[in-house]
Amino acid sequence: MYERFCPPLGSEATASRVCREADRGSRVRSVELSRYDLRRVAGRRLLALLLASCLPIILAGCSGSTVASNSSVSGAFQINPSSVDFGSVSVGSTGTANVSLVNLSSSPVQISSFTVTGSSFSVNQGSLPITVPAGGGSYNLSVQFSPTAAGATTGQITITSNATSGTAVVSLSGTGAAVVPSVPSSLTCTNNAFVAPGTDSCTVTINPAAPSGGTTVNLSSNSTALTVPAAVTVAAGATTANFSATASSAVATTQAVTLTATAGGTSQTFNLQVQTANPSLAVSSSSVTFGNVVLNTPSTQVVTLTSNGAQAVTISSASIAGAGFSISGATFPLTLNPAQTANLTVQFDPTATGAATGQLTLTSNSSSGSSTTVALNGTGVPSLTGLSCANSSMTGAGTDACTITMNAAAGSGGFAINLTSSNAAVTVPASVTVAAGATTASFSATVASVSTAQTVTLTAALAGVSQTFTLTLNAAVPTLGVSTSTVSFGNVSVSASTAQTITLTSTGTGPVTISSATVTGAGFSISGVTFPLTLNPTQTANLTVKFAPTAAGAISGQLKLSSNSSTGSSTSIALSGTGVPVLTAISCTNSTMLGAGTDSCTVTLNAAAATGGFSVGLSSNNAAATVPASVTVAAGATTGSFSVTVTAVASAQTVTLTASAGTVTKTFTLQLNPPTPTLSVNATTVSFGNVNLNTPTTQTVTLTSTGGTSVIVSSVAIAGAGFSFSGATFPLTLSANQTATLTIQFDPTVAGAATGTLTITSNSSSNPTATVSLTGTGVQTYQVSITWQAPTSSTDPVASYSIYRSPSGASTYQLMATVSSTQLSYTDTYQIVNGQSFDYIVESVDSSGVDSVPSNTATAAIP
Repeated sequence: MYERFCPPLGSEATASRVCREADRGSRVRSVELSRYDLRRVAGRRLLALLLASCLPIILAGCSGSTVASNSSVSGAFQINPSSVDFGSVSVGSTGTANVSLVNLSSSPVQISSFTVTGSSFSVNQGSLPITVPAGGGSYNLSVQFSPTAAGATTGQITITSNATSGTAVVSLSGTGAAVVPSVPSSLTCTNNAFVAPGTDSCTVTINPAAPSGGTTVNLSSNSTALTVPAAVTVAAGATTANFSATASSAVATTQAVTLTATAGGTSQTFNLQVQTANPSLAVSSSSVTFGNVVLNTPSTQVVTLTSNGAQAVTISSASIAGAGFSISGATFPLTLNPAQTANLTVQFDPTATGAATGQLTLTSNSSSGSSTTVALNGTGVPSLTGLSCANSSMTGAGTDACTITMNAAAGSGGFAINLTSSNAAVTVPASVTVAAGATTASFSATVASVSTAQTVTLTAALAGVSQTFTLTLNAAVPTLGVSTSTVSFGNVSVSASTAQTITLTSTGTGPVTISSATVTGAGFSISGVTFPLTLNPTQTANLTVKFAPTAAGAISGQLKLSSNSSTGSSTSIALSGTGVPVLTAISCTNSTMLGAGTDSCTVTLNAAAATGGFSVGLSSNNAAATVPASVTVAAGATTGSFSVTVTAVASAQTVTLTASAGTVTKTFTLQLNPPTPTLSVNATTVSFGNVNLNTPTTQTVTLTSTGGTSVIVSSVAIAGAGFSFSGATFPLTLSANQTATLTIQFDPTVAGAATGTLTITSNSSSNPTATVSLTGTGVQTYQVSITWQAPTSSTDPVASYSIYRSPSGASTYQLMATVSSTQLSYTDTYQIVNGQSFDYIVESVDSSGVDSVPSNTATAAIP
């Protein structure tokens, strides 16, 4: 410490430090895993067991057996079934069943005899001995059950052979069912009415069929005008017998007759009329229905005209009505003698789809009426032109989407197309309906797993026209199917996420195992399934793929599944998506516009635009403010600028500017006001501060036309000693947004404060007389020279000197200057208004910045 030559200052300096701490944020992303419940389908395991148990029956030719309950396995020589139950068989009838003898040994087996017990049982054995070949050879033994009395009975077949297992026994059982008596179930005749004399053909029907020896049915008529045989016999095994009802002579009046057939206490009756001999016309049908007929494909039916009276009948004319209907085959007038017939051909040739009706009218001298009508109806249907399915071959179980096609649209109510499959491994609906107005209909073909390759023919039929499709079924193999080979997420907002589901399906008939799944590509991830994963046939699992872009731009990736699929050990699914910024704001420099002009606007994104930039659509709801159709945010930028062009409006209006990108829209409201003469002055006061006497100084005042139209400044006046202005000539017209600058000068001639006023007169809609206050102070400049001596007794070298000044009598000093250690003087220049004195002190400063105590005080008095 060196010796100071100056007394202490008595003032302290304080310092403060302001520390700011930045919060650091973090974001935690949560991925929710969903567990897929793998459920075992019990029915599929049961199917496998049933197929396994049927195998011996298939080898033995069991497809022809009516009863197959179990099998007897005796070493390698098998009897299937080991017991036969014929169930209920009518007495006098015979039931038949097959017993398969299968030789699974490596040597032939010779059957020497079949011994049958039970009087109602027998076998059709062929010539003995019988040799059954080795290695799966078989022999079918036909067994009969012919009960002679009602009731249950049993028996057995003893099979003697040289098989190592020796003699085999097949148990037999059956029940004789009592014969139910046959009784009449109906009695019908060809005609409900006929002209006497004549005959009518009749039929009696019994139930059940007549037993051995036939069934006698008694016949009777309640009128002597019509006679029948006393009885008729239904032959054994038959259910019907025919007889004739005869009217041997003419009758004077029409008579109602009832015929009766009786057997076993049961009777059936038939009512008919025996008519007098008159001209009478009979038609074979009162209506002709063509059903569905393909468009432009004529279909015909025959109507038979018969003279069924005792005199000739004359048909004078025949007319037909109804679109598509016509007749041919006869010329009118036409005379038919008694019992004579004529065939009239009725044709239906539709030209349009839908139901059609018509009528055939016959005019004659028939005693039953001069006019006979036959109703006609039919439906025009399109032709079936095609049958196709999505897949021409299927592996394992699944469904195939199929479509039938017609050459014209279906009419009201639609059309039912019959469907069939040639193979039970593929099932289709019995029919599919083409909707009204449509030409196609879709259906699904359900495919079951097969163990060997097979070909199936699907057939669609409509109105006699059929179409086929051939489907090949391949043997079962483990196969992995994925619902899609590509997953495109499209545009996804940065910092958002979206997910899609990929369905994994076992499309073969064997279980498929997916050992692992890997995903590549920034922002892509998977969840929902744990690997390894085994899927049984038709079983599915849903794999969730998520895309959460962190930056803008196109991103691609890949999901790779490793499995034992027959289609390949690796299945790849392409992933793609584009991260797009999100529009967060639209803003403009001005929220209010006066008259015509432009406003600078900006759109803002939450992330930088990718290569090629990012387009934001723009629109205005008011023609007075126009914007570009879009603005492009440049690649790497988060904002894009554009200008809105405003035209002058006659009245105040509000404009909504809209920016849109994707599904996000942002708006900005701009107020448009009509132009009015408005003068704006940039200052209400001008202060010159201290100005040396007789030393002019200037400042400016700017006048601006801000009302969107011209403003006239008629005059400008200035008052106050020392103040003047220049720069413009008045009157002055300022166009919209035009400015004028006035130069204000202050040139004081006496010391002291001075004030003045600048008055601006105009036609401004607001403040037509604007005033600007003027102030300034005239001052005199003085200089004070200060000198000091360097310390001589200090061992701490001086690095610099600090000079301080304070108005006399004050306790606070102001640092005026810092000078080097070699400078021992300083000149202070300052302005004062009135007589004033100042105090000065000096401090020495060492190289560490430590100040000495202040020097003595020196006072400078201004006269």
